[in-house]
Amino acid sequence: MIAGIETGGTKVLCALAEPSAPARPVRSARIPTTSPEQTLGRVRAFLAEHAGGRLEAVGLASFGPVRTDPRDPRRGAIAATPKPGWSGTDLLTGLGLGAVPTAVVSDVTGAAVGEHRLGAGRGVRDLAYVTVGTGVGLGLLVDGRPLSERAHPEAGHLLVRRHPQDRFPGSCRFHGDCLEGLAAGPAVAARWGRPAEDLGPHRERAVELGAWYAAQLLAAVTWTVMPERIVLGGGVAGAEGLLGAARERLAGLVGGALEGHPAGDPGSGYVVPPGLGADSGVLGALALARDLLD
Repeated sequence: MIAGIETGGTKVLCALAEPSAPARPVRSARIPTTSPEQTLGRVRAFLAEHAGGRLEAVGLASFGPVRTDPRDPRRGAIAATPKPGWSGTDLLTGLGLGAVPTAVVSDVTGAAVGEHRLGAGRGVRDLAYVTVGTGVGLGLLVDGRPLSERAHPEAGHLLVRRHPQDRFPGSCRFHGDCLEGLAAGPAVAARWGRPAEDLGPHRERAVELGAWYAAQLLAAVTWTVMPERIVLGGGVAGAEGLLGAARERLAGLVGGALEGHPAGDPGSGYVVPPGLGADSGVLGALALARDLLD
């Protein structure tokens, strides 16, 4: 049996599959992200109940920053994170994985792997996954593999041009008005006084601002990495109309500087929604667990 675990800012997704069929989980669970002790304890209980002693490999895709370098003695530990109480948490110890072979990546990298293997990234070599949800993140695959084992991008802390009519000061505890502080779920809720999934009369204006900021990250990824395709996911990015507005805004940002590049055409399919919905990360984690057995 192999396990895929995706730890997120609001929930943890767990799945078990046979090594011969990593894309078809036989057991799964959704666990709210509360304190490290409570959350990881519930994941341990799930693994103990359904995998027993038959766990051969684990893929762990975690919110970050998380230490991913196989040579780092603190691999699997959460670094300085906005999530209260989680900074310094040793995930591998907390999950009780012991000597079980474990792949550790960021949650967004896990989502990129899932989409590349099974979803909207099939058929391309180099894929970027951009998420705008509880946080803002970026996962990058080159030739189908994570860009680096040593570390992962933290693109949510990029400094961006503010919308000329946006007076919200920003909610990032490190930088205030970085990309995450202006566009992630907590920023959306603080700006409008309502959660991203229930913006009511503010929806149209919120989509305009969300697309303004998301497109700047899409442009930065395009300029610096030149992936063949970008998947745009996350709860905030999933708001009705935001994907289309971000594509239009991206085309305007690119302008004529990349003549013939699909980023300049909103209808090209260069920026796409996830094909696996909310399961991208946990299915990517299962795929990485299976890879460890080869």
